[in-house]
Amino acid sequence: MGKRKRKQFQPAHMATTNGVEAGGGDTFVTPQGQEMPAALEKYWRQRYNFFWRFDEGIAIDEEGWYSVTPEAIAEDTAKRIAQLHNQQQHNQQQLHSQRRPPKKKQQWVPDFGRICIVEAFCGVGGNAIKFAEWCEHVIAIDIDPGRLEMARHNAEIYGVADRIEFILGDFYQLAPMLKADVVFMSPPWGGPEYLGAEVFDLNKMPFHSAQEWLDRARMVSKNIVYFMPKNCDPVQLADLYPGAPCEIELNYTNGFLKAVTAYYNDVALSDEGGCNSTDRRVYRRPSHCKSIAN
Repeated sequence: MGKRKRKQFQPAHMATTNGVEAGGGDTFVTPQGQEMPAALEKYWRQRYNFFWRFDEGIAIDEEGWYSVTPEAIAEDTAKRIAQLHNQQQHNQQQLHSQRRPPKKKQQWVPDFGRICIVEAFCGVGGNAIKFAEWCEHVIAIDIDPGRLEMARHNAEIYGVADRIEFILGDFYQLAPMLKADVVFMSPPWGGPEYLGAEVFDLNKMPFHSAQEWLDRARMVSKNIVYFMPKNCDPVQLADLYPGAPCEIELNYTNGFLKAVTAYYNDVALSDEGGCNSTDRRVYRRPSHCKSIAN
């Protein structure tokens, strides 16, 4: 059976230089001659922050530009989740050794990858790619067929498509049929307009509230990672999962706050060691978050 050929996308999604020409009115022109909406220019200039292999043919649409996670943050999250699993395995081995001491001393070696993650809204694949680099199996879900195909295409560029199971569908409907070690969620925020609010209200998200999304995710796993807008209320975010350990993380790149990530249950107790690809400012609490420490 011949090797599958990578699908070719339009040059609109590719770049090789930093030059940008002025377009007509509400557009700008890339060095490849592609005219794009002016509102996307600031995102296009940051293209290598989103995908360092951008020039190899990364596919991304307008919504993808707004919603893709900076690559350093995506990798940091993936490493944290993988380290959590390693720590759990290590703890189990230690407990087993205490109960039944081995004849020979065994050294624990970190084994990244033996974990399954569901990404509920994969978009063009920024997070799914990093999860696949650090984890054994990723279930990437998106309701948009074109965006799901872009995610598959981008995963092939990074060489990790074989670790990702791409599913076309609505996570809200699929959740009761799924099981995994961790669920990663970044539901639609409502486009760049969310930045206009002083505080992003988690009860007024498109389609379903943040609480409804989290309750759905709990059908899949108790371990949940929520990637949310930088202007959301951390107290409101922590209150979504009463009684569960929670860690609120502020994600910075180049000194700028980009987003807020909430970790619930076992993923809130993972070790920070080794995760230093971004400027991370963390607040932990055993069951309730009262404030964020900068």
